[in-house]
Order: sequence, then structure tokens, then C-alpha cells
Amino acid sequence: MKVFKLIAFSFLLFAATSSCNDEEEIDKQKPEIDLTLGNTFPRNCSTLYFGESFTLTMLFSDNVELGSYSIDIHHNFDHHSHSTEVTECDVDPVKSPVNPFTLIEDFSIPVKKQEFQTQQEITIPIGNSQGLYEEGDYHFFISLTDKEGWSTQKGLSIKLLHRK
Repeated sequence: MKVFKLIAFSFLLFAATSSCNDEEEIDKQKPEIDLTLGNTFPRNCSTLYFGESFTLTMLFSDNVELGSYSIDIHHNFDHHSHSTEVTECDVDPVKSPVNPFTLIEDFSIPVKKQEFQTQQEITIPIGNSQGLYEEGDYHFFISLTDKEGWSTQKGLSIKLLHRK
């Protein structure tokens, strides 16, 4: 009986230690947003226009697999900061918002991609039921999440204007 217990214990010990080596490696690296490509748009200090479309063009990468991305465009009339860019942009005087534009959208990335260049068309409406949207300083915030849940963000300062 002692021999049986010893063999059973040895087998369990072997199974436990060998199964530890078969585990998948855990992804501990954040994805990256590359804004250095020549066709990247928008860039820090870009101007976008109400009533027009633009193509969001950025390069995303991850060491294992990308997941999704989102954009958030909101006013910066009070000059708050969460920009990740070092370039300072010209800003309008501080003002209180009356009818500011806001856009929050999520986008999926095809599965099994370690690199993905966006070509997402985005239309900025001219106004809403309250009238024309307010011109001025806005933030364009991009958040990229990989399949494991790690995320990275970029915050750009932009201008939103009505074309004259």
C-alpha cells in the first residue's frame, strides 16, 4: 500500500510540475499607436470642419493581438489637458460651452491582427436640434485596447470650425 501511495504521489507531483510548463505566456505589453506615418490623420493641431468627413488614418500594433479602438471628440473650451503630444497648439480664449460637439465611437479590429492601419471615414455633423455646433478647441482622444485588455491612449488637440 505504501508503494502504491508513493507511486500515486510521484505521478501527481510529475503531472503538476509538467503542466506548469505548458501554460501560455501572459501578454504584459501595451499596444502602440503610431502617429509618425506620413499619412496619419488627424495630427496634433489639425483642423477639422463641421459638415465634412475625414479619414481616420493611424497605425496600431501589438506584440500578440489587437482588440479594438475608440475615439472621443469633446470640447476643450476650458483648456483642460490630457494631451500626450508635446507640440503646443494655438488656442482660443477660454469660454463656456453652449452647444459643443461630442462624439464617442468604438471600432473593432479584425481578429488575429498584430498590426492594423485604420482607414475609418468619420463625418462631423454641422449641428443638432439646438443649432450649429460651436467652433473652437477640441480634443481628439484615441484609445487602443489589445485582446488581453491592455490599453494605451493618445490625446490630440484639434480645432473644429465651420467652413466659411
